[in-house]
Amino acid sequence: MITSMTGYAAATRDLPTASLAAEVKSVNGRFLDVQFRLSEELRAVEPALRELIQARVGRGKVECRVSVTPPTGAAPSISVNEGLLAELAQASRKIRAAVPDARPLSVGEVLHWPGVLGDDRSAALREACVALVQKVLEDFAATRSREGAKLAAMLTERAERMKSLLASIQPKLPEAIAAYEEKLTARLREVLGGTDEERIRQEIALYGVKADVAEELNRLGAHLEEVHRVVRAGGAVGKRLDFLMQELNREANTLGSKSVSKELSDASLEFKLLIEQMREQIQNIE
Repeated sequence: MITSMTGYAAATRDLPTASLAAEVKSVNGRFLDVQFRLSEELRAVEPALRELIQARVGRGKVECRVSVTPPTGAAPSISVNEGLLAELAQASRKIRAAVPDARPLSVGEVLHWPGVLGDDRSAALREACVALVQKVLEDFAATRSREGAKLAAMLTERAERMKSLLASIQPKLPEAIAAYEEKLTARLREVLGGTDEERIRQEIALYGVKADVAEELNRLGAHLEEVHRVVRAGGAVGKRLDFLMQELNREANTLGSKSVSKELSDASLEFKLLIEQMREQIQNIE
């Protein structure tokens, strides 16, 4: 299944001590870029959240927000991690015994030490945060999959239109080339005075080689079949599809430069229009 790089999901969870609100959203990007907007007491879970996101997302700019709101009317409370506080005090005494000139820890420094404040409450919040983000990521992945299915349908429809156009112009090419060669022969005879038939035959033969677009048409068909195969295979195919669009556009440009009729020129323009429509949407595929 193809996955879009754009997606959004959010959820909330009420706890006895606070309410959590989590939001995950993403847009397209060349690589995976994950950014966090977390409440201060949740900073410690950022590595765990990053690991969860990396397990589900391969490419794109992802933003994860988690906020903490105390219950309405609840009096603010502060809890202290007594065990960690004792360890800090013991470590401070050892350091000052070894280095008498060392400055003791200030109250502010102790309070800002990770984990000193809110041990029990923060532990519960962190555990709930990871669980909530995991749930949000399930909804987030589902939105990206639904968007990916729409993109796959669009790519398949455009590729089918290109294949139909290709099938319609192929039988008409010999006639168009023959008509143009006839016109070119008449012009050469007019310029050369009809006195050098061998020169005219050489020029027409050289033109026929330059105007032959069979190879370009074959490559267009092969690339379109590859587009179908890649879309059906699914997975992280955005870069592969983008490369195929470059190749399709190259062949369409060559087809236009070798055009011998208005119909072939119009077909080349239609090819390029469809390719550009596909390319724009492929920028959103993982």
